[in-house]
Amino acid sequence: MLQTDRERLKDLLREQSLMFGDFTLVSGKKSKFYFDSKKTTLLPEGSYLVAAEILKRLADEGIEAAAIGGMTLGADPIVGPVAALSHLEKRPLRAFIVRKESKGHGTGRQIEGNLEEASRVVIVDDVVTTGGSTLRAIEAAEQAGHEVVAVFCIVDREEGGAENLARWPFYRLFAKSEIFGDAA
Repeated sequence: MLQTDRERLKDLLREQSLMFGDFTLVSGKKSKFYFDSKKTTLLPEGSYLVAAEILKRLADEGIEAAAIGGMTLGADPIVGPVAALSHLEKRPLRAFIVRKESKGHGTGRQIEGNLEEASRVVIVDDVVTTGGSTLRAIEAAEQAGHEVVAVFCIVDREEGGAENLARWPFYRLFAKSEIFGDAA
């Protein structure tokens, strides 16, 4: 039986990104597991599969947007491949990155990319725990005059982030329970 792209992505996430031990998350929470998505999203196959799954979900949900972006560093290896694949699929999405704070030199921008004014944007993050980093990216995009039409993550740790992001349409490629099963 052939494996679907979604099943293959789930396997890659399990094999490459899941680690066990004692970790402190960005949210400050302690955890017995850590999900390092960059170990998947920076692989050629993983990069393609994440981009393809996001574009598929955008199409399936009828989400119309001009750009996709998120907080550096979680969104960085996601938005470039999504933009590139969207071009190939003739459904172009521009990519952008949100800095943790505005640059202190040059243009002083917090958002890097080539966005048109008042764009409809999708915010993406690799992992959502409480949603704090995702909320900062949303706030930056909205303060810059963009409309956030959807929020995506690769893995929702199912620890309150979805509820904290409920003001926007929230989509996860996978829930922690799908990736980790009983392992966590």
